[in-house]
Amino acid sequence: MRFFVLGDVSVDLLFFLERIPEPGEEVPSRRALMKPGGAGGTLAAQLASLGHRVFLAGRVGKDPFAELALSRVREVGVDLRHLQEDPEHTTSSVLILVVPGGERAMVSAEGASRYLDPALFKPRFLDQVDAVVLSAYALVGGPSRSYAAEVLEAARRRELPVFADLGAGAVRAAGKELLKHLRGVGWLLMNEGELKTLTGASSISQGVARLRQEGFQHLAVKVGAMGSIVVTPEGEELIEPFPVEDIVDSTGAGDAYTAAFAHAILEGLSPVEAGRLANLAGALAATAIGAQGRLVTLEDLKVAAG
Repeated sequence: MRFFVLGDVSVDLLFFLERIPEPGEEVPSRRALMKPGGAGGTLAAQLASLGHRVFLAGRVGKDPFAELALSRVREVGVDLRHLQEDPEHTTSSVLILVVPGGERAMVSAEGASRYLDPALFKPRFLDQVDAVVLSAYALVGGPSRSYAAEVLEAARRRELPVFADLGAGAVRAAGKELLKHLRGVGWLLMNEGELKTLTGASSISQGVARLRQEGFQHLAVKVGAMGSIVVTPEGEELIEPFPVEDIVDSTGAGDAYTAAFAHAILEGLSPVEAGRLANLAGALAATAIGAQGRLVTLEDLKVAAG
């Protein structure tokens, strides 16, 4: 299959701490690393690792961070013909504070990713693809929002399946404005916190009901240790998590989930089967350091398929 992926390409600065510091406090880091990241880059790397041809639309600066940000996608053969280079803004970066158990807090510097030039997008870019996978960060603001809107319109005209991964930062920054842009999207994928923030709901069921009222009938909601919930017009089903030991860093786990889910749906599997494979992919991604440290393969998915 051929995927057009749109989203941030960045460098992640990871600091491993015993705990998140209080305001004004300094704490030592047990380890510090720089790794390739960004939702767009990670989605693209995961899909390519699953054997697909992937076209990545993103924007980086003319700086040393760009090479690191693109190192993994280049390694797995992602097509970068739609990548833009920004002469003024630096490559996007994210400071990630990781505590034992893999939980994290983040500080983002948007950089070049928000300046994706819509004038360089041509609808014909989607003529030879089977689906679009979009990170909602592209819809937060700046020129990239216009680029993303044009991609979504071109996908609708071609009746291409679209998978939109929300992301906590995107939901906080754009709120319900995201729903206006995402109407007609085939699948919305999010975690429990993003669902509640987006809808103002106090429970998962209430949030799902509100999205249904808005016209979104196909959802995948990650619910942490409980696994994930797949929502279709026929109903809702909780899919148990795939047990994986040695969770060290949850950065990129949600992107791995989305990539595996889109892969499974395009391969003709049911939404429940797709959710099962996606649960495994998200869990495996959390067993290595960095968003792209553990790429999921077809062999991995065969384990979940039995």
